[in-house]
Amino acid sequence: MNAKRVIKTFFPIFITAVLASITGAYAANVVAKVGSSSLGKIVVNGKGMTAYYFDLDKANSGVSVCSGACAAVWPPITSNTVKPNVSGISGMLGTIVLKGGKHQVTISGRPIYTYAPDKTPGQVKGQGVKGVWYVISPTGKEIKVLKLASKSTPTPTATPTYAKPRY
Repeated sequence: MNAKRVIKTFFPIFITAVLASITGAYAANVVAKVGSSSLGKIVVNGKGMTAYYFDLDKANSGVSVCSGACAAVWPPITSNTVKPNVSGISGMLGTIVLKGGKHQVTISGRPIYTYAPDKTPGQVKGQGVKGVWYVISPTGKEIKVLKLASKSTPTPTATPTYAKPRY
């Protein structure tokens, strides 16, 4: 086989393999994306674990108030770069610098976290914890719904009896 024929035959295969490798690496480095949960479409980390806002963090302050024991339960979603690789999120993206040089991802100026007790993608066990942790919509809005409405109509209970007040 002559050199021109080898190049003509194998070059497209080589280019396809290189592009697939680059695309795969790029997709593997996504640190936040849109996922599904019982609360609808939400922000998740690159592994599909639910992202949360902490209401005690102030937007655009450049810092996270969750550290130490808090960060062990609520690990920050981080990026190795100032411009995180995300997919499908329309809220304003950014980062804040953490100790050690990592960058915590922010949406709408607020740091985002996962919740250690969430064990599978799409779980939302952290929703509403202590009235300060909430799931994030892809637009960057906090989702404060605590439970989805039940489709069944609740049955009335007996009328409670009250003790007469002593005056």
